[in-house]
Amino acid sequence: MRVVLTGGGTGGHIYPAVAVGRQLEREEPGTELLYIGTGRGLESRIVPELGIPFEAVDITGFRRKLSLENVKTVVRFVRGVSRAKQLLRRFKPDAVVGTGGYVCGPVVYAAAKLGIPTLIHEQNVDPGLTNRFLSRYADVIAVSFRESLERFGRHGRVLHTGNPCATNVLQADKTRGYASVGVPADAPIVLIVGGSRGARAINDAVVDMAGKLHSMPDIHFVFVTGDADYDRTDTRLRERGNIPPNLHVIRYLNNMPEVLAASSLVVSRSGASFLAEFTALGIPTILIPSPNVTGNHQEPNARSLADEGAAVMMLERDLSGDALYREISAIIEDPGKLRRMGEAARTLSMPQSAEVIAAELRKLAGKR
Repeated sequence: MRVVLTGGGTGGHIYPAVAVGRQLEREEPGTELLYIGTGRGLESRIVPELGIPFEAVDITGFRRKLSLENVKTVVRFVRGVSRAKQLLRRFKPDAVVGTGGYVCGPVVYAAAKLGIPTLIHEQNVDPGLTNRFLSRYADVIAVSFRESLERFGRHGRVLHTGNPCATNVLQADKTRGYASVGVPADAPIVLIVGGSRGARAINDAVVDMAGKLHSMPDIHFVFVTGDADYDRTDTRLRERGNIPPNLHVIRYLNNMPEVLAASSLVVSRSGASFLAEFTALGIPTILIPSPNVTGNHQEPNARSLADEGAAVMMLERDLSGDALYREISAIIEDPGKLRRMGEAARTLSMPQSAEVIAAELRKLAGKR
């Protein structure tokens, strides 16, 4: 089977596409993949490192107000469609999978115009602008959250599949996770992470509460600052002094699924792919949605888990070192609450997501 994957800008778009591709490779060893992204997005670095052939299309996103830049974006879109058609004709895929981000637009649109079966996956509760546009051209729409089903109106085939990242994380080796962060096997871990680039507000709250962590010596706090904010955060911690030995400060994790598998509680943003991994593993979470993302889409994601008792949601405006410490201690020091939240998270998981999407792609390819 030959499949084109497309989606970019953030890991939240890239990793679900890769998860679908890896699932197809597991099920059909002769599968050939091609990833089409932009030369400026994270995908241009991440995808080649994963050993997947990569091609670039030049495209930028629309601004949400009238501007000359939007006129230029229309021109880039038309050129992007032309470039995508060239790549698709050359590769001859059986199907195209789009996972969001503006690069998806010209690629999935071009595939639809060439009569190639298409499937788009929406990770968030509230669909992004690109997937809303593509919904009129895609053969199948897959969504991570049940609440998203109604967001696509009368489209003939909208499926609640969950997020394919959930399938991948279940194969993670937690023993390697413990070893990679220098924590004894089976010790309780509170993982604090603000995403691949980090989150300054979360980092500042952890710095402010660091002195209190001496009171929980048996709990290991794995604090991932993100590459961009590591130096500033590390300096602030050292200026405060008295860094507790159970606080492990890390710049970046390249084995996040393994460390997640070893964690007892996670504090993070509420990107959809991360949430899929938490629920698949049954990990309680404290979610701090980013207020800086398009359409504030992380808050509905977080609220979806909080309403089911799987997470506690804290808005960034309410975040402080004292507030975060109170929430962490209230959960980690109450085994019953920790267990109930984990069970609630697991009931929301869809660990077969990648398999379901792979099966749908085979159906589409067979109808061609």
